[in-house]
Amino acid sequence: MRSMIRFATVVVAISMLVIGMGCGKKADKAVEKASIDIKGSDTMVNLMSAMAEAYMKAHPDKQVAVTGGGSGTGIAALLNGTTDICASSRAMQQKEIDLAKQKNIQPSEVVIGMDGLAVMVNKSNPADSLTLEQIKQIFQGTVKDWKDVGGTPGEILIHSRESNSGTYVYFKEHVLDKGDFATNARLMTSTAALVQEISTNANAIGYGGEAYGKQGNIKMMHVRKAAGQPAVYPTEETVRSGAYPISRPLFLYTNGQATGLVSEFINFCNSPEGQRIVREVGYVPMKG
Repeated sequence: MRSMIRFATVVVAISMLVIGMGCGKKADKAVEKASIDIKGSDTMVNLMSAMAEAYMKAHPDKQVAVTGGGSGTGIAALLNGTTDICASSRAMQQKEIDLAKQKNIQPSEVVIGMDGLAVMVNKSNPADSLTLEQIKQIFQGTVKDWKDVGGTPGEILIHSRESNSGTYVYFKEHVLDKGDFATNARLMTSTAALVQEISTNANAIGYGGEAYGKQGNIKMMHVRKAAGQPAVYPTEETVRSGAYPISRPLFLYTNGQATGLVSEFINFCNSPEGQRIVREVGYVPMKG
């Protein structure tokens, strides 16, 4: 009798387990995401918005919401669990990776394109090229007049992004060698605002993603690695080859390996259609 009761108990337990597994699968399907959030890079906000629009057109039952604010803002959102995807125009810093570990966040990185970080001036400015050293001296305030770098005499008016911008961080690390910006540099809330300011001021200079360098009354400068070196303009070929000295990858970050809708969207970004959008918006696709 006892063995029969024990047998019956095991059967009931197995049945409940099977039922539970079945319910779990249904629950998984029930909670499968139909919408995702992307936060981060201001440089990439137009690119990600174009990606989202194209993806939702092909998948009308899905929603992809995109907001900017800067790469730092997007990385903070990833670490706080308030975004599905972080768009960043710079790689995560070690201190951010360490903080992620403390929060049991496992950042997973995917590159969807390249950007030649453009040094931009007003179209009326006769100066056409700068060396990396001259750019550093201008943005650190040791060169103050355009006549010293091939332009018309006049005070150089410096414009920069704010410190939460991935473009700001990349420029500070790779062009200023981690030095400080000049104290009189104007900090702009967005690259679009920076472009607008340069468009209306003949003595202004700023920097930003190359897609923005093709807008408004501005032009992108040729950049030399050093005096006597070739002056290189940011193009698809020069950015991808690294000939243009200020080239950088564009990242998407997720918490762990992407799954479900997040994975599908990232795969779309690196699909032929997604890479066509990268080029159309003004950046450089991963493949020619």
